[in-house]
Amino acid sequence: MSETTGTVPLTDNDMYERMISAILDRRLPPGTKLGEDKLASAFGVSRTRIRPMLVRLANEQVVTLTPNRGATIAQPTEREAHEVFAVRRLIEPTLVELFMIRATDADMAQLKQCIDDEEAAREAGDMRRAIRLSGEFHLLIAQGANHQTLGRILRELTSRTTLILMTYSSVHAFERKDLSACGCREHRALLDAIRLRDAREAAIRMQDHLTRLESQLQFNLPIDSVPDLNGLFGSVA
Repeated sequence: MSETTGTVPLTDNDMYERMISAILDRRLPPGTKLGEDKLASAFGVSRTRIRPMLVRLANEQVVTLTPNRGATIAQPTEREAHEVFAVRRLIEPTLVELFMIRATDADMAQLKQCIDDEEAAREAGDMRRAIRLSGEFHLLIAQGANHQTLGRILRELTSRTTLILMTYSSVHAFERKDLSACGCREHRALLDAIRLRDAREAAIRMQDHLTRLESQLQFNLPIDSVPDLNGLFGSVA
């Protein structure tokens, strides 16, 4: 079996990135079964290379691994979606406050660059990159806060949030520039409050931002059809 994409060897990271891309682009909807044999055939690789990729995705809570049932794309429930945002509203104001105590000019510049990159990605229509950068903005704050426990919790919640947004947000909502730009404006307003070392204002900005994201969720979206893995990945394997 050839494990190449054309003449270029197919790396484990290549497969991982294509899986993530397919999930974020809604070509692999939540609940999709991921048979190891089918994925191996689609990518044109041995089955032994598929399992580590699925474990990596499971560690990021993007895939659910169930004994004797295999892997599926994680499918957060409506209740879990609300719980995730509720917990984020509890812990992120604390992380912002801790970040402000320790933040340097370089840390502020890094946050600004992240916002600039997210805005550029949205303008270019690269929503996959924009969503990742949006999550990275929050993780940079957690990293600067230097609180290991809350930082670890937020990393897990950020992964879940991404999947929740892709599950319960209308495709048209992501295509609307007014809604897309709104997130960047809110991040900039939050950064302004951080620069002023205004903990109260920063907490309000953070909570309002998370509440707006949650308010855009739609829990009555139609169920996508079951995708053909060979059709998704076979053309590149």
